[in-house]
Amino acid sequence: MSNEKLLDLLRNRIRTKHFSLRTEQNYTQWVKRFILFHHKRHPADMAGKEINEYLTYLAVKANVAAATQNQALNAIIFFYREILNRDIQNIGEFIRAKTMHRLPVVLSKDEVNQVLDHLQGQNKLMAGLLYGAGLRLLECLRLRVKDIDFQYNQITVHDAKGHKDRITILPLALKESLQLHIKSIKILHLQDLHAGYGSVYLPYALERKYKKAATDFCWQYVFPATTLSIDPRSGIKRRHHVSECVLQRAVKQAVRQSNFLKPASCHTLRHSFATHLLENGYDIRTVQELLGHKDVRTTMIYTHVLNRGGLAVKSPIDAISDSPQ
Repeated sequence: MSNEKLLDLLRNRIRTKHFSLRTEQNYTQWVKRFILFHHKRHPADMAGKEINEYLTYLAVKANVAAATQNQALNAIIFFYREILNRDIQNIGEFIRAKTMHRLPVVLSKDEVNQVLDHLQGQNKLMAGLLYGAGLRLLECLRLRVKDIDFQYNQITVHDAKGHKDRITILPLALKESLQLHIKSIKILHLQDLHAGYGSVYLPYALERKYKKAATDFCWQYVFPATTLSIDPRSGIKRRHHVSECVLQRAVKQAVRQSNFLKPASCHTLRHSFATHLLENGYDIRTVQELLGHKDVRTTMIYTHVLNRGGLAVKSPIDAISDSPQ
């Protein structure tokens, strides 16, 4: 069987297991790169030795991050197990990419206000949710109308990182704006239905199980794209959620206009959410649940960037400056 047919089988198996489109794209690319690295040899003729060589190349020559190397390993192992029915046991000791421990960039409350002040409309609302509810970028973009509970002032995040669901807060400051926004997208949805569209992508087998759910307003994205597009898997023309690059560019421009010297991004707003909650005295376990961290040690990183001015240590030069002359 040719390598291209093997990649097609890989795509089909990933879809059968209900992995995301992004996972499908990443896994397929890693397997393709692995095959090209070994000069298009058939994967059935390779094993642990060749996998070891490729992973070592990624760390030594390609200089990738540890998470990137792990993703490549997971993709290749998945391919051998699911497509070639081979359980690769002995890869051997390969050079691992160095894990970098970096502190997150955090904005002060004034800096967050500056960024939000330079945003408008839907972008301002999305950025407000990243900071006000601690959402990841894709978690925000994938929100459905049904996920917003205005009665209990909470947001349900489905199938987040690690395939987990969680509940986080609905910021009261954004409640009215979000209600008005949902009214506007309902009008857009009705227009799509009138034009013969109006269906939305549903995860797993929900579209087959609930025949009318795809056109039900409660399943529509809170932040829909401005135009219809073709679903790369089904070929159906429908309205997806807004592209992540739209908000990324808007936030980048807002940061540039704010004139503070920090490399802030969309994810910086989530970092700032966690840090400011800890600054306000909330328990770290509560913050862990709101962020959806599996291990509290991941949340603990924000205790190192609290606004304490150098770990609350007073510089000796300050003591000299404060002494009477």
